[in-house]
Amino acid sequence: MINTVPFIITIFWPPLRNLFIPVFLNCWLAKYALENMINDFHRAILRTQSAMFNQVLILFCTLLCLLFTGTCGIQHLERAGDNLSLLKSFYFCIVTFSTVGYGDVTPKIWPSQLLVVIMICVALVVLPLQFEELVYLWMERQKSGGNYSRHRAQTEKHVVLCVSSLKIDLLMDFLNEFYAHPRLQDYYVVILCPTEMDIQVRRVLQIPLWSQRVIYLQGSALKDQDLMRAKMDNGEACFILSSRNEVDRTAADHQTILRAWAVKDFAPNCPLYVQILKPENKFHVKFADHVVCEEECKYAMLALNCICPATSTLITLLVHTSRGQEGQDSPEQWQRMYGRCSGNEVYHIRMGDSKFFMEYEGKSFTYAAFHAHKKYGVCLIGLKREENKSILLNPGPRHIMAASDTCFYINITKEENSAFIFKQEEKQKRQGSSGRGLYDGPSRLPVHSIIASMGTVAMDLQSTDCRPTNSSKLTLPTENGSSSRRPSIAPVLELADSSSLLPCDLLSDQSEDEMTPSDDEGLTVVEYVKGYPPNSPYIGSSPTLCHLLPVKAPFCCLRLDKGCKHNSYEDAKAYGFKNKLIIVSAETAGNGLYNFIVPLRAYYRSRKELNPIVLLLDNKPDHHFLEAICCFPMVYYMEGSVDNLDSLLQCGIIYADNLVVVDKESTMSAEEDYMADAKTIVNVQTMFRLFPSLSIITELTHPSNMRFMQFRAKDSYSLALSKLEKRERENGSNLAFMFRLPFAAGRVFSISMLDTLLYQSFVKDYMISITRLLLGLDTTPGSGYLCAMKITEDDLWIRTYGRLFQKLCSSSAEIPIGIYRTESHMFSTSEPHDLRAQSQISVNVEDCEDTKDVKEPWGSRSGSGTSHHRPHRNSCASDQSDHPLLRRKSMQWARRLSRKGHKNTSKTAEWINQQRLSLYRRSERQELSELVKNRMKHLGLPTTGYEDVANLTASDVMNRVNLGYLQDEMNDHQNTLSYVLINPPPDTRLELNDIVYLIRSDPLAHVTNDTHSRKSSCSNKLDPSHPETRDETQL
Repeated sequence: MINTVPFIITIFWPPLRNLFIPVFLNCWLAKYALENMINDFHRAILRTQSAMFNQVLILFCTLLCLLFTGTCGIQHLERAGDNLSLLKSFYFCIVTFSTVGYGDVTPKIWPSQLLVVIMICVALVVLPLQFEELVYLWMERQKSGGNYSRHRAQTEKHVVLCVSSLKIDLLMDFLNEFYAHPRLQDYYVVILCPTEMDIQVRRVLQIPLWSQRVIYLQGSALKDQDLMRAKMDNGEACFILSSRNEVDRTAADHQTILRAWAVKDFAPNCPLYVQILKPENKFHVKFADHVVCEEECKYAMLALNCICPATSTLITLLVHTSRGQEGQDSPEQWQRMYGRCSGNEVYHIRMGDSKFFMEYEGKSFTYAAFHAHKKYGVCLIGLKREENKSILLNPGPRHIMAASDTCFYINITKEENSAFIFKQEEKQKRQGSSGRGLYDGPSRLPVHSIIASMGTVAMDLQSTDCRPTNSSKLTLPTENGSSSRRPSIAPVLELADSSSLLPCDLLSDQSEDEMTPSDDEGLTVVEYVKGYPPNSPYIGSSPTLCHLLPVKAPFCCLRLDKGCKHNSYEDAKAYGFKNKLIIVSAETAGNGLYNFIVPLRAYYRSRKELNPIVLLLDNKPDHHFLEAICCFPMVYYMEGSVDNLDSLLQCGIIYADNLVVVDKESTMSAEEDYMADAKTIVNVQTMFRLFPSLSIITELTHPSNMRFMQFRAKDSYSLALSKLEKRERENGSNLAFMFRLPFAAGRVFSISMLDTLLYQSFVKDYMISITRLLLGLDTTPGSGYLCAMKITEDDLWIRTYGRLFQKLCSSSAEIPIGIYRTESHMFSTSEPHDLRAQSQISVNVEDCEDTKDVKEPWGSRSGSGTSHHRPHRNSCASDQSDHPLLRRKSMQWARRLSRKGHKNTSKTAEWINQQRLSLYRRSERQELSELVKNRMKHLGLPTTGYEDVANLTASDVMNRVNLGYLQDEMNDHQNTLSYVLINPPPDTRLELNDIVYLIRSDPLAHVTNDTHSRKSSCSNKLDPSHPETRDETQL
């Protein structure tokens, strides 16, 4: 308007043609036109980041127009003053608008001064509004995460992580495991989450290590727009994780299923890695490339923990990526060895391309496994045929290795990164085409080994008759019934000898004695059959051959604590079980609990070793679940809670060997983080004090809470382990918690530790299959199973782990993969060592003497015969008045004080305090014992089976310490610790009570259809009335 009107007037009135017209003000018209053009352009292409770009462009144009208008206006008006140049006018505007104001250039006349005032007022009004809009859009974009660049998606590789809520522990576990592999360092991780970024997550993602390759997008996987923002169609993989902290886990699974369907619909070619919680929902995501069901793995692992100690620790260490450098700077020998062996992982390689296994082509699997371990320390555990997609663990000696086989082995590092120098090829090149004898080649045994073993070849092959193999010891080889010569081990044969591996070894029935009435009981043992469970509680469970009842048990007979018309038993004692009980405490009888029973009733378990299973449930199981378990022998249930002593006593906890405490769904979420395990930890600690000889296996929600298991307030050794854990975490270890004693011993487990199984399957697509085979969830024909054997005194002649490997491979074709070792350890405490040890020794000796004199339990050692039935009050007063042993000790203290007088009063007082502390602890254990016995009498249960700690002699205490019990009882100074050694070196010395993990070949792997020939060859060893398969292979 300012420019157009004067221009029109000058057309009709020429004298006004000399009038100055500010044409530079047209820049504001250009700015307005540019804004409209940009808005129309963004509406046309529908780009989500157009608002941010538009606001930045408007702000830039506003600043440019202000500078241009001020520069031109001041330069024109100052013609009547100092006649400033255009450059000085621009310099003045920059200095003024930046609030610097040097003062070297100033307007001299009032029109230019007025223009400067107007321009400053306009800038103070317009610019803050523009900046406010820009900051608001920037904050909104930060919350939503923006977009993943299409150009980057096409040129770089990325994976997408879809979660409903992102916690810092979940994020760090994923990032540490994902980027632990060298070939994934250039990958980007795009996180798609519907919730706003957590403060802790935001802080971690600002670290330079993650800020350049982790992108957080706020959005839903159910929206195609958000999937487009994440460039899902260009992703290398999509990980969909469930929120296990939800109270309603079924609803969490439903959300996971919808996310999986949405991703499959949007990007059908993107590989899917899905984590599901409930096994009944697994078949909805069967189309995914890899699926991990949490409850399936959890219950199967807890079940194996009862028969193969620390299976949870073994599997957790195998599925974690580790450098094997943890604990190498520790002064403790066990920590260095345990940390070194924890670096073993499962790798694969094609046999024809392998330097480890190529030389064993045409040889038996057992021969290749032994010699590869002997030469390179590599543990060959399984293989996969080229024409078959199924993985076979220890297919047995009859399997002949082929160049096209894919070998799976356990080692510190994969073969491609190993530092071995292979000189066999150079030797063969030098020798040229020279002839080779029978024992020539790289697999040749040393001459001294062959000569030393020749005397035992015939003996070992002749002793392969049908005998039980799970006797937990290895037979000492002798010659002609004498043991004068040094024992030796037969060499592993290149090809299986049919005469040494008869079908009867695998198919005989080793339980004939169970079919006859026992000598001390008039009842006959129930006859079991082998078959597949008729009723599966959910779709998708793998069929497993199990021990079953000939006829399904009525539902009323499954109730342990209530009799029915079929039997009148109301407690575990009345059933007269021969083996110890396994008690499982769970909130509900979910379908996943079915996977706890199946591995313990598998056909390859010996009938004599089947443990009764008692399900202690908070809620009554439904009809569908009872229908699924009624076909299994010795499986019972009872309603009760683990925090109720009466429920524990009624379910037979005093006759149990293992108690499994499953994490309850209702307590998985808490207002304060990491407090979800508070109730479980306190309940387990109470049971640990009440029943110290019981092996308790606990599942926790948060792995960091395992440091509270079997907590000791004044244990300096635990404090040292805490410092070691912090140091390993600072060094970047993914297994910083591995040195915690409960985890190393397999007493505590968290399902979040198995999240790495899904992450690792991105690089190793076979890890889920191998883990399911080890846990017994899948039973592939011809594939072996995980079991354990104990090293006894009769087995120590083998001496080393390498010789044990040879013995097992040559006699029973079993592959050892690790050792579970328990050793004594002196735990230092914050209390005086000498006085503490002295007081404990004196108490133990006097207890032993008192036990010899008086055979009755402590509860009946009162002056009057009725003190056992009266209520137990203050422990100090009652102990001093009720028990003569305590009175005797008090009199001894008095006599010693009267003799010593006032000499060494400070030292005497300190010693007396130690004695009082020992007696106080003793009385506390006595009080716990009385509490349990009183409750058992109140419930009408016999107290004969309860072995309280107060009645143990000194020798009993040491025996239980050696067995790993009494970890916080009787002797707090000396203790035991247990740990797992995966694939230890061949020269590792075997120790007494070592438990060796074995992969035993499938007993039904080589069963022929010619049953008549099998019966004729084994007619002298099989009962024709029971042609059932044998429970165990022969050792």
